[in-house]
Amino acid sequence: MSKAGSATYFGSNSWLLEIAGLRVLVDPWLVEALVFPPGAWLLKGELQHPWPIPEQLDLLLLTQGLADHSHPPTLKRLPRSLPVVASPAATRVVKGLGFEHVTSLQPGEQHQMEGLNILASAGARVPMVENGYLLDWPEGSLYLEPHGVLDPALPKRCVNTVISPVSDLGLPLAGAFITGASVLPQLMERFQPRQILASTTGGDVRFSGLISRWLETSSSATVAQPLTSAVVTPVPGQPVMLEGA
Repeated sequence: MSKAGSATYFGSNSWLLEIAGLRVLVDPWLVEALVFPPGAWLLKGELQHPWPIPEQLDLLLLTQGLADHSHPPTLKRLPRSLPVVASPAATRVVKGLGFEHVTSLQPGEQHQMEGLNILASAGARVPMVENGYLLDWPEGSLYLEPHGVLDPALPKRCVNTVISPVSDLGLPLAGAFITGASVLPQLMERFQPRQILASTTGGDVRFSGLISRWLETSSSATVAQPLTSAVVTPVPGQPVMLEGA
């Protein structure tokens, strides 16, 4: 394994980060269906197969309180003693499920866990502003935000790895609610990452329901090739070695 650690993708927004000697589970949807209110007739997601719940976890990191980030059936499979760092909306979800050690971060706030520093940034407005995270540890650094939002308050600095969607996804008339392709040049200019791991719209996931018929995807292929040369499309379930500092 790289000294900087590894990242394993499970599809949608779900990742296992092995960094700073910690096993960090991000926005897990690993079992059962994903149903958005008011019901499956509107939008339902199904995994091709369930994923095993990772063992020996040290931290649960949640960007949003929506079910595709804080998926109740998956969260119920996790030990309630597992430490959690979450957006305020996700905090309400995990506290409602009985998690015992929850740190709620607003954009601009930080939390340290052993050798890992977690800085919350302003993420997607869905409808309230949710979180992205800038992670720093001695061997590396990583920025993640699942909707393709870059907080203008974040400084221009080198970040080894960026986890971001690389496509735009939206609805006719309503516009894009995932803007990965649009933000990619800004991410490259702001962070000069050595690698970008594509997320959010990937994995073996099938959607049905009324909204699924209207979803429109715009590929990052429209972005200039020099910008996309660092993009890695992860294979679900296979660790990607992270670039070090």
